[in-house]
Amino acid sequence: MKPSVIFYIILTTLLLVAVAVMVHYDFSFSSIFYAVIIGQAWWLLTVYKVITNTYSTNKTFDDWYEDHPIGREEQ
Repeated sequence: MKPSVIFYIILTTLLLVAVAVMVHYDFSFSSIFYAVIIGQAWWLLTVYKVITNTYSTNKTFDDWYEDHPIGREEQ
């Protein structure tokens, strides 16, 4: 089973929060440095996965918000 794009986004967010927590609690420089390097690599992978995702929709800007369509209703 292939992980969805949202998995990569959530993990990237958790890595960013982990770095912030590590800085706040004065972890060693090397721990923070390697966490940042891993986070940057993971962020690049996330960007690649989001860009190459095969998601498609039949919605247009004319549909406005999906939960409150204005004008044209879904058939």
